Amino acid sequence: MSKISDRVSYLQGLAEGMEIDGESKTGRLLKAMIDVLGDVASELQHLEDEHNDLDEYVGTIDDDLAEVEEVLFDDDEDDDEEDGCDDEDDDLIECECPHCGNTIYFDAEAFDLADDHNCPECGKPLFDEDDGDDKGDDE
Repeated sequence: MSKISDRVSYLQGLAEGMEIDGESKTGRLLKAMIDVLGDVASELQHLEDEHNDLDEYVGTIDDDLAEVEEVLFDDDEDDDEEDGCDDEDDDLIECECPHCGNTIYFDAEAFDLADDHNCPECGKPLFDEDDGDDKGDDE
């Protein structure tokens, strides 16, 4: 950004060195244009400074967020490994959908065969509601 400021300073020096008459119409126009260029360069410098501050702030937030993610997500995995639960739990029931072949896991403690269980993939029932006891008893 200093390039623009340097170039505006050069133009100001050039205008002074040329002894442009500030009283003539052309002289007033040139000086006003150089002043506007100086204001634009100053505002661009201000915007660049603000952008750099914002970029640094976003970087800090990103680092903080990474730490939070590490605490939230990596901590759970560490706890599981400490408890000896890093591989498939024995407390899970594995079931394969007879319709689409999708594998579904259920919590053994909360599982109740009397409940309706549908495949999350195809939506069809995982278990026949008839146990074979009441075939032909559709009414």
